[in-house]
Amino acid sequence: MWDKLEQINKRYEEIVAQMSNPEIATDHVQMTKLAQEKSSLDGIISLYQDYKATKKSLEDTKAMMDEKLDAEMMAMAKDEAHQLEEKQVRLEEELKLALLPKDPNDEKNIIMEIRAGAGGDEAAIFAAELFRMYSRYAQNRRWNVDVISSSESIGGGIKEIILEISGKGVFSRLKYERGVHRVQRVPVTEASGRIHTSTATVAVLPEAEEVDMEINPSDLRVDIFHSGGAGGQNVNKVATAVRLTHFPTGMVVICQDERSQLRNRQKAMAVLRSRLLDMETSKQQQEMSSMRRSQVGSGERSEKVRTYNFPQDRLSDHRIGLTLHSLPRIMQGELDELIDALASDEQAKLLQEQLS
Repeated sequence: MWDKLEQINKRYEEIVAQMSNPEIATDHVQMTKLAQEKSSLDGIISLYQDYKATKKSLEDTKAMMDEKLDAEMMAMAKDEAHQLEEKQVRLEEELKLALLPKDPNDEKNIIMEIRAGAGGDEAAIFAAELFRMYSRYAQNRRWNVDVISSSESIGGGIKEIILEISGKGVFSRLKYERGVHRVQRVPVTEASGRIHTSTATVAVLPEAEEVDMEINPSDLRVDIFHSGGAGGQNVNKVATAVRLTHFPTGMVVICQDERSQLRNRQKAMAVLRSRLLDMETSKQQQEMSSMRRSQVGSGERSEKVRTYNFPQDRLSDHRIGLTLHSLPRIMQGELDELIDALASDEQAKLLQEQLS
């Protein structure tokens, strides 16, 4: 463990030196990569420096205790040594956790795709509620939410919505949300009061930057067309909607929410890059459709990762066996308790693997 920490410390010093090099400072791509690597190491380096300082203070305090001290000074030294020992043990545990394998995508922004699954109009209404839930959670954490494309259904529901969420550590928090979300409740349209079960699927893709995924222009067809509207003054008289077709994979991305053709193209490219990167890093799949199925399956009720039971005010996450009775609060975007539990479970499993 200590050898590994010394290697990390050495690499950190190398990064700082490279970032101070005038030749590298003018290379935007290289500086971006170095800055990202440095940022990923800042926390563990701070912990390691704190640990070394604590260890040195403890050694100095114990050395002082070997000298002839009066009773009052000895008592003070023993008390300080006890506190330093406790701090050293705590820092050792924190360093063990900090050395666990990191998901390289944890600091990335995300492309989130929410789709209505089984259950008709009720599933679409639930998909819209999930969108609002994640939007509020993002707002609470001061993240930015940008809708890329959406398809609404009757009754205020959403058939499909694709959004970008950007901010610090977005993927590290929301990656646990991917999968089939099941809702159990009495729909407003149900006259008999019978409980229905519906689903919505959530896919979470780390957003790819140009340095992560370069797309050959010859592999791409760009079509420009008029975006749809509600009619009258809302009809876009200028062709601004963008459809990208990626020949090697057959992926098609459409963006028409912005009034600017350039902005629509930028958004569509962001989605395409993220899908291609996610497909590339998923060794088991060769196509984006199969990769997405690994996250959300087919949307059937039996494939759920989480159940929202409104009559019993109960949320159950089936991956870790967690049950919470605070659905109104959760649907308002208060997700930290749930996400913290999922993150802790993943952390415990990684630590167990490392120890074994």
